[in-house]
Amino acid sequence: MRVLYFAWLRQKIGTGEETVSPPAGVRTVGQLAAWLAEQGPGYAEAFADPALIRAAVNQTHADPDAAVAPGDEVAFFPPVTGG
Repeated sequence: MRVLYFAWLRQKIGTGEETVSPPAGVRTVGQLAAWLAEQGPGYAEAFADPALIRAAVNQTHADPDAAVAPGDEVAFFPPVTGG
């Protein structure tokens, strides 16, 4: 599974992209975020408040309950404001 991080998530985790192999029990975006939060201090800090993170699965916006599977591309990014 390819995971992309943008903006401050990228800074906290220390990379903009990585390939991960979460355990079989990780089947949703929310479960993936929770599993990633356990991967180190930077991940824990980045995923500390799920309300501040948006996600996309295969370039389509996704809710925390959206399914993920091996081979998917999952992007995590902060909410964006415009003006």
